[in-house]
Amino acid sequence: MKKTLTAMLTLGLAAGPALAEGTVNVLTWEGYADPSFITKFEEESGCKVSATYVGSNDDFAPKLLGGGGIYDLITPSIDTTALMIDLGLVEPLDTAAITGWNDIYPKFLSQEGIQRDGAYYGMPYVWGAIAFMYLDSAFPTPPTSIADLWNPELKGKISLWDDKSSIYVAARKNGDMDIYNLTDEQIEKAKAALVEQKPLVRKYWATAGELVDLYKAGEVVISNTWAGYQSGLLKAEGVKVTEFIPKEGAEGWMDSWMVVKDTPNKECAYKFLNMQLSELGQCGVANVNGYSVANAAAAKACMPAEQYAALHQDDPNYLDSLQVWQALGDRFEAYTNAWNAVKAQ
Repeated sequence: MKKTLTAMLTLGLAAGPALAEGTVNVLTWEGYADPSFITKFEEESGCKVSATYVGSNDDFAPKLLGGGGIYDLITPSIDTTALMIDLGLVEPLDTAAITGWNDIYPKFLSQEGIQRDGAYYGMPYVWGAIAFMYLDSAFPTPPTSIADLWNPELKGKISLWDDKSSIYVAARKNGDMDIYNLTDEQIEKAKAALVEQKPLVRKYWATAGELVDLYKAGEVVISNTWAGYQSGLLKAEGVKVTEFIPKEGAEGWMDSWMVVKDTPNKECAYKFLNMQLSELGQCGVANVNGYSVANAAAAKACMPAEQYAALHQDDPNYLDSLQVWQALGDRFEAYTNAWNAVKAQ
């Protein structure tokens, strides 16, 4: 199948636009299938893109395990990719069928979470930070610490992402910096800090749009954020916000495209992967979400120098300054149970 697929895609590229007249169904994050670049792909490939969006990495497994063969491609983060492989939900990639594979930063191809037994299961796509953000007009003195999200003077104006990563935030506030290897006692302390904070929280945000609306309405003045994305949307609306990395540090992430096992739409799926790693897809998502991208050559070719530098494309080692998400393994349930207990209070 590998040789057949590679030959099929190569022939299509050599002969000009090859209309696959099919569909590709993606389970992904907001902005990764934006019409600003997906429409051109659909016109040139003949593949119709149908997108379903997630608000957390914890959404991928339940939706795929629900069955029905609904999805062809998914984009979990690096702390979740290994789980997708372990559960048998995804299949090895035919990397020879992906143009630009060798232009991906080696740093990202070396990630263990997208490999298994000598095969790649994930195609690195975008990366960045879970930064923090504040409304400029609400802070004469800019915040510098995670502790500012526990400031009682900001009661009703604080928001956190509705995700188990809130445990990571609270742990760092408590001084527990090995956030992916917390003991039961440290998780309990993080949970207690979040319970203490809860009366100050306006809302736990689930989607980019929800957080943007909270800021636009003046209901929230400080939160964590998907760095580059919500701040860009707010600035386009004339809302002045500033992102910052607190003194306690921030998390880093990388999202990868993965092919769902036994997808019947393989031709369109690989055409989609090729587009997403090309200049169209890489600058498309960078322009929509403000995220850094994985294909060094594409970024260099399609980004203005200022954007290229601002997104750390000339310094992927920037990711080393962040606490890059890790798979929690058998500790996953302890973290998620703690977060769910906070919300149940």
